[in-house]
Amino acid sequence: MPRPPRLHVPGGCYHVVLRGNHREALFDAPADRYSLNEIVIDVLQRFDARLHAYCWMTNHLHALVQIGDLPLGKIMQRITMRFSRHRHKALQTTGHLFERRYKAWLVDVDSYFLTLVRYIHLNPVEAGMVRDPAEYLYSSHRAYLGLDSVSWITTEFGLSLFAADLARAREAYQLFVAQGVDDDIASAVHPDDPRVIGTDRFLANLPFTLYKPRSPLTLEKLAATVAAQYNVSIQVLQSASRARVLTPIRVEFARQALAGRVSTLSDLAKFLHRDPSALTKLLTRYPAPPP
Repeated sequence: MPRPPRLHVPGGCYHVVLRGNHREALFDAPADRYSLNEIVIDVLQRFDARLHAYCWMTNHLHALVQIGDLPLGKIMQRITMRFSRHRHKALQTTGHLFERRYKAWLVDVDSYFLTLVRYIHLNPVEAGMVRDPAEYLYSSHRAYLGLDSVSWITTEFGLSLFAADLARAREAYQLFVAQGVDDDIASAVHPDDPRVIGTDRFLANLPFTLYKPRSPLTLEKLAATVAAQYNVSIQVLQSASRARVLTPIRVEFARQALAGRVSTLSDLAKFLHRDPSALTKLLTRYPAPPP
């Protein structure tokens, strides 16, 4: 099944997960994590992006990134390329350091921002690495508590959701984290669009079309169904015949195949033994009737 296209919403927040290739370790020493920090700082400044939370685990990374006008993909490409170069130089090796495709979900800030901050910061606790997230030095949790001064982490927005007074906000944040994680964050992924962590209202207000997963139906099965409805054979549907009576049947078949994500245009054209451009012209010439 093809992967859904990336979402680009300027100003949007994304929960990003990046894993080491074959789940292998990304760091050998604290200096490697500090090198990643320096790379991230530079990339955030170059691309006018913000980092609201992060956690550098042993073999994977979590981040809550707010982009500017440029797509998240450009930010991640620059970070992974530069850190891979650093690691390859240190290890005197080549090959893929990261899995080929990072995971990213557009986040409904009003409903899930704080849940994700807590989830990210509690990763070392859930993994049994520490008992208190403040003991883990490679996340932004200590910056939220005011224990570390990290200028490149944006804590102001998250803390403002607890209280206007900074001291009170930090106390409320600490209590919130101490409550532990909610259900697996995967349960917050919207069932109608796997690219989004958010509510129905959030999804309805986004400026893009919902992602539709590829239909399990095959072209052969769909063709058999449509052909039976019009009392023709699949062979006639695929034939070179230009009989006018076949045109609306082919158009209906093509519409159902594309609208239902049964096939791509190129595969559909091959199935019908037609040129893709000719098939496009046919669908344009015979538009779908109004609902």
